[in-house]
Amino acid sequence: MMTTKKKKTAAPDFSKYIRWFWMFFSGAILSVGLIFLAASWGWLGEMPDHTQLENLKSNLATEIISSDGQTLGKFYFNDNRTPVGFDDLPQHLVDALIATEDARFRNHSGVDARGTLRAAVFLGGRGGASTISQQLAKLFFTKKASGNIVKRMIQKVKEWVIATRLERQYTKEEIIVQYFNKYDFLNNADGIRSAARIYFGKEPKELSLKESAMLVGMFKNSALYNPLRNPIGVKNRRNVVLGQMYKYEYITEAVKDSLQETELDVKYTPESHREGLATYFREYLRSFMKDWAEKEENRKPDGSKYNINSDGLKVYTTIDSRMQKYAEEAVQQHMPRLQAEFFHQNTPKRNPTAPFLELTRGAIDTLMRNSMRQSERWRHMKYDLKKSDKEIKESFQKPTKMTVFEWKDGVASEVDTVMKPWDSMRYYKSFLRTGMMSMDPHTGHVKAWVGGMNYRHFQYDMVKQGKRQIGSTFKPLVYTAAIDQLHYSPCDEFPDTPYCIEKMKHGNMEEWCPRNSGGEDDYGGTRTLQNALANSVNTITARLIDKVGPQPVVDLARKLGIESDMLATPAIALGTADISVYEMVGAYSTFANKGVYTKPVMVTTIEDKNGTVLYQFKPETRDVLSEETAYVTVKLMEGVTQYGSGARLRGKGRDAYRVDYREVVTGYPYEFENPIAGKTGTTQNQSDGWFMGMVPNLVTGVWVGAEDRAAHFKDITYGQGAAMALPIWGLYMKSCYADETLNVSKEEFEEPEELSIEVDCSKIKKEATIEDELEEETPDLDFG
Repeated sequence: MMTTKKKKTAAPDFSKYIRWFWMFFSGAILSVGLIFLAASWGWLGEMPDHTQLENLKSNLATEIISSDGQTLGKFYFNDNRTPVGFDDLPQHLVDALIATEDARFRNHSGVDARGTLRAAVFLGGRGGASTISQQLAKLFFTKKASGNIVKRMIQKVKEWVIATRLERQYTKEEIIVQYFNKYDFLNNADGIRSAARIYFGKEPKELSLKESAMLVGMFKNSALYNPLRNPIGVKNRRNVVLGQMYKYEYITEAVKDSLQETELDVKYTPESHREGLATYFREYLRSFMKDWAEKEENRKPDGSKYNINSDGLKVYTTIDSRMQKYAEEAVQQHMPRLQAEFFHQNTPKRNPTAPFLELTRGAIDTLMRNSMRQSERWRHMKYDLKKSDKEIKESFQKPTKMTVFEWKDGVASEVDTVMKPWDSMRYYKSFLRTGMMSMDPHTGHVKAWVGGMNYRHFQYDMVKQGKRQIGSTFKPLVYTAAIDQLHYSPCDEFPDTPYCIEKMKHGNMEEWCPRNSGGEDDYGGTRTLQNALANSVNTITARLIDKVGPQPVVDLARKLGIESDMLATPAIALGTADISVYEMVGAYSTFANKGVYTKPVMVTTIEDKNGTVLYQFKPETRDVLSEETAYVTVKLMEGVTQYGSGARLRGKGRDAYRVDYREVVTGYPYEFENPIAGKTGTTQNQSDGWFMGMVPNLVTGVWVGAEDRAAHFKDITYGQGAAMALPIWGLYMKSCYADETLNVSKEEFEEPEELSIEVDCSKIKKEATIEDELEEETPDLDFG
């Protein structure tokens, strides 16, 4: 029997599979290497060069900075971005970012190998692999993430390469701060500084832990995690960030648990061109900066113009944020009270042609049609939309959805309504407007600038852009000319009788005989110049301009910085010219500055984004008056607030208002005890109310009136400068004095060493008559 041998089973040969595996693995590694190499060589698309990486460029807003170091606002198109340094970031903000976005940030060189492997194995189910450096690369160099998976992978490869280069170029701290500065947090919050200010009203350094966690949470997707639209989602995301901070031992469990229970506490503080502090000033400044950038001497080293919206300039202004706030608050406090009384007097029953007085319906229609053709709506439809005049006129009669301004419970508000544009024009003409400027007379630094009540709805600036009839606030210039030329004293007496300047004298075509407000019974005896100015006596002002002549008064006004058109006729003595608040404050400041005119200054320095000084202002001054003449004029105007038309600043005299309106409408009494020089002004038919007030280191001018002179108070009770404009000055100065850090003077005006003119009339003759403050102006004259 034959024995059969068992055949041995051969062991499987895996060598070729192993070879294939290593070949495949090596090929994959080589391919990945080649892909990265190709990307770095630019074969997969343009890559940033060394210069671009060294100068990461973002559009930077121009920052407007107050004299006390506060940001008033910014100029920008789309990017409201102002960069901060790493030292400006609180540590818990940095910790929150690292814990949430890139836990191994301190240990990798741009690409997190562990994170990448985890993301590949679990297909992103346990978190992504993108590092902070890669996200920064994406923000700067990926214009838009592609929806195509292949193209997106190429973008990712490029981002990885750029990330490693960024790590070689910058420190870890620099990468973090670049990321915070670049990210768009929505709602005009570009970068961490804008985000902190807009969502919490703070600088980044002031952010609390939970606020930092909320902002870091928005990095995942700010469009989804928008605190204004999705507060619940944002809170949940914030709590995830707090959880990550606990996980990586940046905070304790107790802190995490307590903060996760709290609300977001967002304090939305929008930053836009139409909101915030000093809106009218900022719009003036925009024009100033555009003019500055156009000048050849202000170009960049390469000859190109600076872009005020994207080059990150810093503009240092003279505006004091505290004083600006007090000025705006004074306007917001007084104007709704005054407006309420104006509406009360202009109900359809009391005034069928409201808000206009003494106009026929035909005249009103003409006024409205002229306003229609001057409106922004007309301009837009005619020149942008190329509509015919007929189509435009018809559109003004069609009911339209709109948001209009209103004073609600004494606060500026908006209301959605449906109204014909024609009716909305008339509605807005029923609102009283205001302009106010405050300035240090010694330096020329403008401290506060309020061009209106609400920039969103009333954009015409009534500080510098608007000019209105000046009324009796022009009279001190006539008195100054008389003091300068004829060496008059405030105590000199003149007959209190009617006075006429004959025909053909001083350019008069007809005889000019101004009257006082009291009519024929308002004459008799004599008045000192101090008493006459305090009570705004027209006849004595007429005597003075007849003696000095209109042309010297106009010449003086020019030297005092008034550039508006002025006719050299006797009537100018009563304030016939249209002049701006800006010009009047500059002129009055000369009196407080011992006769030296200092041109108002709004900008002190302009720097580029690196802190290089591009512009520094040079004071423009000129000697206009002797120190003695300026001081005597000031003493004359002190009489206005002691016993004349401005006496209510001291709570003295008989008040003209109904008792229940005394405080409600005007804020009276103010009870100032320190020396104040000033002058009220009221123009024809109470159309314009003025008050110019001075203390030794601050001069402030206020105007109040409607858009059209035909809209005004019926009588002088509320229509005079002492009721319309003076209360804003009083409320503003109360706030300034309450803030002792401002050092607003309560001292006497400094007397010159050599004073040859007597200013203390009590040494000569004690004033015997305290005039009724309603005799301040001449409402029944053309110009009082």
